[in-house]
Amino acid sequence: MPLEHVDVLIVGAGLSGIGAASHLQAECPGKTYAIFEARGAIGGTWDLFRYPGVRSDSDMFTLGYSFEPWTEAKAIADGTSIREYVQRTARTRGIDRKIRFHHRVVRAEWSSDEALWTVEAKRSDTGETVRVTCGFLYVNSGYYRYDQGYAPEFPGQDTFAGTIVHPQHWPEDLDYTGKRVVVIGSGATAVTLLPAMAGDAAHVTMLQRSPSYVLSLPGTDPLADKLRGILPPKVAYPVVRWKNVLTSMLFFQLSRRVPGVVKKLLRKGVSAQVPEGFDVDRHFAPSYDPWDQRVCFVPDGDLFKAVRRGKADIVTDTIEKFTPEGIRLSSGRVLEADIIVTATGLNLLPFGGLELVVDGEPVEIGKRLAYKGMMLSGVPNYAFTIGYTNASWTLKADLVAGYVCRLLNHLDERGLTTCTPVPGPSVTAAAPLIDLKSGYVLRSIDKLPKQGPSAPWRLFQNYPRDVLLMRHGSLEDGAMRFSRTVKPAKERVA
Repeated sequence: MPLEHVDVLIVGAGLSGIGAASHLQAECPGKTYAIFEARGAIGGTWDLFRYPGVRSDSDMFTLGYSFEPWTEAKAIADGTSIREYVQRTARTRGIDRKIRFHHRVVRAEWSSDEALWTVEAKRSDTGETVRVTCGFLYVNSGYYRYDQGYAPEFPGQDTFAGTIVHPQHWPEDLDYTGKRVVVIGSGATAVTLLPAMAGDAAHVTMLQRSPSYVLSLPGTDPLADKLRGILPPKVAYPVVRWKNVLTSMLFFQLSRRVPGVVKKLLRKGVSAQVPEGFDVDRHFAPSYDPWDQRVCFVPDGDLFKAVRRGKADIVTDTIEKFTPEGIRLSSGRVLEADIIVTATGLNLLPFGGLELVVDGEPVEIGKRLAYKGMMLSGVPNYAFTIGYTNASWTLKADLVAGYVCRLLNHLDERGLTTCTPVPGPSVTAAAPLIDLKSGYVLRSIDKLPKQGPSAPWRLFQNYPRDVLLMRHGSLEDGAMRFSRTVKPAKERVA
């Protein structure tokens, strides 16, 4: 019996995967497709993370889909609202009927003779191995491990008498009411947890080895509020979206060109919101420049409000060891705790750990170049989604989905079967695909695809530039090779 065949197999039913399917249905209506999702629900990150206060780290007018206006008042949205938005998008478009849950894709092998991927998935609910074929493989699984967060072992950790939790695996029954909580970390998760837990906990301490840049933003968008009663959502939404795109671009470009000026502005913003005498330089002045790591955004200054109320504080120090009572710091101070939250980051896992094989040869992802930040050199009919580091993830995901549809239609219109990005002999690897200096990136730098010195092999973290390149640029750019097999897969497989 021949294996089941679809034109496009989408991996992942999170924000990117549902967006990819929406574009595919609208722009390539004749294509058959399925979505394989490793977990048992729609939503990806926004279904997995359930820690207190979980929210977006980008405004929803850019994190939302271009084709599905975000209509709620809040610009920085909670995880539940984002999950419901993704699920509603899937449901109203019938995409939910295309999803096969508990299907974790583990291997995909390409045959150039047949212009065909043979994809193997493991079912977590039954243990069964499922095999299908597809003409195009489109991976939307993000870049971190869903089953395991980064959790370093601290000296004396097993002696702590209280509870230790990681935000990626938050227990549903964890009661922190009236408890002393220490959150280890300084990134987006830590600055979210501190104000969210401070309302019910006796006290929350954010313990950081080194600080991050933190910027307070309005919880609602003033322009969106003004336009809401004047213009219909489909008109107002792109206006607010582009305003936020250009604002964030300006912030990023200033950070790169005049980092000293941006540092002063960020410091001034923090100083205006913390109690008198607070050591701003110790707790909010990193040694690196803005956007060497992501800037943490806090809606309506909720982090600073918790500190001003005395319900929370920030300690910058290193850990000597855990004790039964809490954490002993290198300075000799002891932070007493009932609960310790290790907001220590993610484990990178490109493409969900998928093993790729092309014509019998395993693909070493870390040795491949990324074409337009969405395909791998020498790997045919394959695309992936990794969002921007300096802007909303969905802005890039939306462009990738549109480009994939352009490629698919180009192949059909010209009777072709295969598209493969191939670098010229002068193109060499210049940098990792993700250009942040965050710990979770640096720990797994060798696993990531590389960038080349110039377009289309270099990612410029510039949305307007990418709009021109990916929506309007020529598909026949000299780096993409198109071909046709003698007997295409869709003619061979029923």
